[in-house]
Amino acid sequence: MWQATAVREASRTGDYGKVIELVRQDRRMTQAQLGGAIGLSQSAVSRLEKRGARTYSTTILAAASAHLGIPPVLVGLADGRPQEHANGDDDVDRRKFLGGVAATAATPVLTALPDTAGPGGGQAAALRLPTSAYRRLDGSTPSRDLSEAVKSHLRLIQSITGTARGDADRNRLAAVGSEAASLAGWLAWDMGDNGSARAWYGSAVKAARTSGDLLLTAYQAGSLAQFEAHAGNGAEALNLTRRARRVLGDRRPPVADAWLLSVEALAHAADGDRRSADRALTASRAAAEALPEDPPPWPWVFTFGPEKVTACRVTCGARLGLADWVLSDDVGALTAGHAKQRALLVLDIAAGHLAGGRVESAFALARRALDTGVTYKSGRIVERARAVRRTLTTSAPPKVVRDFDERLHGVYL
Repeated sequence: MWQATAVREASRTGDYGKVIELVRQDRRMTQAQLGGAIGLSQSAVSRLEKRGARTYSTTILAAASAHLGIPPVLVGLADGRPQEHANGDDDVDRRKFLGGVAATAATPVLTALPDTAGPGGGQAAALRLPTSAYRRLDGSTPSRDLSEAVKSHLRLIQSITGTARGDADRNRLAAVGSEAASLAGWLAWDMGDNGSARAWYGSAVKAARTSGDLLLTAYQAGSLAQFEAHAGNGAEALNLTRRARRVLGDRRPPVADAWLLSVEALAHAADGDRRSADRALTASRAAAEALPEDPPPWPWVFTFGPEKVTACRVTCGARLGLADWVLSDDVGALTAGHAKQRALLVLDIAAGHLAGGRVESAFALARRALDTGVTYKSGRIVERARAVRRTLTTSAPPKVVRDFDERLHGVYL
C-alpha cells in the first residue's frame, strides 16, 4: 500500500488528508468508523481528507496514522517531528504530543499495527494510542513520571483481554499488551531498575508469542537482547538474537537483519570480543546502506541507517576501551536520539577520551551528560556516569575531575 503511486504523490505534495483517505479506503473503513476510533465526527474526518496541502493538527495526524498503521513519515511526521512548522495552536499540539520523540541510537520505536478487522479491532487500536503517546513523551519527561501511567494502562489492557471473545481478539490484544510491556521495560531500564526491566521485557516477549505475530516476537526478543548486552550479559544477548532470527527464518525483512547485527555487535563487545564485534558492525553497516527507501514492515517502522551503526560502534568501542572506535571522524555528526539518548552517547564518547588519555575533555563531556541525567532523573545515565568515573584511578585528580566528583556525590534519584 505504501508503494502506491497515489499515496506517495499525496504525501510528497503535503496532502496528508488524501493519504489518510486512500489508506482508509484500502482498509475498507468508513469515515464514521475512523472518526469513532480517533474522537472525530464523520464530517470532521471528511473535512480532514479534503484539507489538501495545508497545515494540519499533529495530534490528529498522529492519531489517524496510528489507527490506520500509516508510517508517520507519510503524513509529515518524519522521525516523530513535523516536516513543516505551523503556527498557533498546532505548535502547542506539537509540544504536547510529539515533544522530544526521535529515532534512538540502535533502538527502534514501535508504531501502530493496522488492526481494524473484527469487534476487537477497534479496542486494540484505541489501546495502542496511549502507548504511542507515552513513547513520545519519553523523550521529554522523566521515566518515573510516566511509569505508573504505563503500568495502569497495562492493567487496563489485561482487564480487557480477560473479557475478549475469541482467539482473534485475544491475539490482537496480546500484541497491544506486548508493546506496552516493552515500553514499561524501557522506562524501568532508564530508571536504573534492571530487574524490573528484564521482567517487563520478558513479559513483552511472552505476549508477542501469544499474539502469533512473528515480526513482533522477533522484535521483542531483539529488544531484550539489546538490554542484556548493555547490562553486560553478552552470552544471553547472543542467544536472544539467534532466537529472533530463528523466529523469522528466511523471511526476515532487511531492516531486521541490519538492526539485529548491531545488537549482536553490542553482545560481542560485552563479552570483550573485539574481532566478532567488528565483524558484526561491518555486516550491519553493509545491510543498513543497502536498505530500500520504502518503509519497512511493522514493527520495524523506524529510521535505521549507517548513522545508527556509527552510534553502535561508539558504544562498542567504549565497552572495549578502543579510543579509535569511539573518536572516529564521523562521530561529531551524530545527533541521533532525544536528550537522554544523546547523553548516553556522550558518556560513551567520554569513555573514548579517557581511553586515549584525554582526561580534561572526557570529564567535561561527562559532566554535561550527568547534568542531563539529573534533569531527567535518569538512573541509567547517572550509573553510566559513575562507571566512566571508575575507569580513572589516580591519587591526584585534576580540577575537572574533582568538580565532577562533587556533582556526582550530590546526586540522589
